[in-house]
Amino acid sequence: MIHELHYDNTNTYFIETDNRAILFDTGWAGSFPRLCRELGEKGLKLQSVQYLMISHFHPDHMGLAGELTQHEIVPVVMENQVSYIHAADEILKKDKRGGFVPIENANVKVLSFAESRAFLKSLGTEGEIIPTPGHSDDSISLCLDSGEVFVGDLYPFYELKSHEEETVWESWRAIMKRSPKKIYYGHARSYVCNGTEAEHVLQYKKTTVCPTQKNSRIYKDVEKIIKYIDKGVSIDVIALKLKKDPQFVQDVCRMYLTHQNVGVQGILDRIEIKGR
Repeated sequence: MIHELHYDNTNTYFIETDNRAILFDTGWAGSFPRLCRELGEKGLKLQSVQYLMISHFHPDHMGLAGELTQHEIVPVVMENQVSYIHAADEILKKDKRGGFVPIENANVKVLSFAESRAFLKSLGTEGEIIPTPGHSDDSISLCLDSGEVFVGDLYPFYELKSHEEETVWESWRAIMKRSPKKIYYGHARSYVCNGTEAEHVLQYKKTTVCPTQKNSRIYKDVEKIIKYIDKGVSIDVIALKLKKDPQFVQDVCRMYLTHQNVGVQGILDRIEIKGR
């Protein structure tokens, strides 16, 4: 079973296997009490988690990794991630949320992609872990044979028209070869595949979008949402404060957090391409 945990602006996934549970990604450092509360409300136990898998080592996806090792949870670090383990340490040390615990290298389990299938089988589930660069060089995706795929911040396939990077396309081609049924994102709602996604990935046309006026209401709304995100305010609270559709706020949040140096216009372009 897969449980979606929403205690921070990053989606965390609690994956139950035949043996013990896997946690995929975490929120920022300082969010551990909220994680425990979310688990309790869903009737889940932190003690059930044996391993933590991290889609990539950005602070909003690995912030709790060091603290979770204190609860006998082992971070799984893939071969392409080893040099990135401490990439976000300085950011987290300076973050106002506080509570950062660095990862001790001795506490991690380094795994090659070739070993991933046997490793997952030992946990009681079938699947593999594959490299999916594009958002970052250390990005990985967990692909279960049952059809669930966890992609972290890999740019959504429905947004590919706004990206020219071949690495993003190659990552999605690799995922589509595994016939996914449901895709779990780091900052967006999960997506149930309808069978047309592979064709979508292979055939596309670059979309041209028109700039939005900076004095328009939607432009100003996005600016306000970004300011709240920078302050660590949750999506639900932002939507309530600004009286905006939570899905729109979530779209802005995900695009802002997953696209390096993206501006307001870039966010609006991607929302338009998405059809929202």
